[in-house]
Amino acid sequence: MAELRIAVIHGPNLDLLGTREKDIYGTRSLQDIDDEMLREAEKQAVSLAFFQSNSEGGLIDYIHGCRGKIDGIILNAGAYTHYSIAIRDAIAAVDIPTVEVHLSNIYRREEFRHTSVIAPVCVGQISGFGAYSYILGLQALLSLFSEKEI
Repeated sequence: MAELRIAVIHGPNLDLLGTREKDIYGTRSLQDIDDEMLREAEKQAVSLAFFQSNSEGGLIDYIHGCRGKIDGIILNAGAYTHYSIAIRDAIAAVDIPTVEVHLSNIYRREEFRHTSVIAPVCVGQISGFGAYSYILGLQALLSLFSEKEI
């Protein structure tokens, strides 16, 4: 199997991890999460590209730029999860297997967080495992790609 290229896309306010709402999002920084992802990727035939933006348009432009260059996407769209039809449409348009991840369990939070407009165009969703949600997202994509080779 050739080296897989995975984009890890972080949405709004995730640049403040480790300092914001620690009781919900934990004490690990975004850099801590990216570093853990890199350590996990070293164990596999995987290269990772990281991107974070607080801007919906920035996220959409990055997703579009993945087309033809990236094999899979791990996306934490933050609050955009619940209302960004534009991000949903970008994921559908590039036709790249995408796993939606969340640090917190969105179904144990406010009612408005229980709906993801992105989930229907993703291969799966993982939430509630803190920073480990990203590792689970990576493992899910790796499993998906290994199944395709069988």
